Amino acid sequence: MEKYGLIFDMDGVLADTETLIARASIDMFRELYKAELTADDFRPFIGTGAVRYVEGPAQALGISIDLDHALEVRLKNFQKLLDAGECHACPGAVELVEAAARSGDWKLGIATSSPRPKAIPTLEAANVPIEMFSEIITGDMVTHKKPHPEIYIAAHAAVGLPKESCVVIEDAVTGVTAAKAAGLKCIGVTTSFRRDELAEADIVVSSLEDVNLALLRRLIGD
Repeated sequence: MEKYGLIFDMDGVLADTETLIARASIDMFRELYKAELTADDFRPFIGTGAVRYVEGPAQALGISIDLDHALEVRLKNFQKLLDAGECHACPGAVELVEAAARSGDWKLGIATSSPRPKAIPTLEAANVPIEMFSEIITGDMVTHKKPHPEIYIAAHAAVGLPKESCVVIEDAVTGVTAAKAAGLKCIGVTTSFRRDELAEADIVVSSLEDVNLALLRRLIGD
């Protein structure tokens, strides 16, 4: 019987995709709007979901977009990168998932702002063992995106264990804010943001290679 809950964000935590998402979005803006953006234009919107990720830079640069078409082309571009084998698991991610699952003490969940049609192919392309997760909450299952806590409230409810027994792992500032607002312990990983930017997290690490079950239990206080 599981005693603890471990909830992962996906992009930048399980799957090393933040660069790929930016590339797919840059190509979309170039293709549809002849606009040249950089990864830095999207950085403030990491973790906020596909809509805000695309709308935010467009608004900042004064570009009027057809949102549905833009998202469709962006997803197509991203799928091409997955098909080309450019998506990999983040260092230490699969090892941590497998160790937690093997222990029998941890119930595993995912809380990603990505919609399910993007999330599942991403996890499969990164060779993340989806079968080890009992709960996968995606962005199309909630109304409010991170930094609103709704997705972590939903993920915690799905895991069904006390808040004090659950840990979230996040790479985005908005995700850390959402996890803490949901009343959950949170580890920040410096995949996408600097250590000081993730200071709201309970612990900040450079990689999931620095996280093990003993560290997780200490964070919970067990």
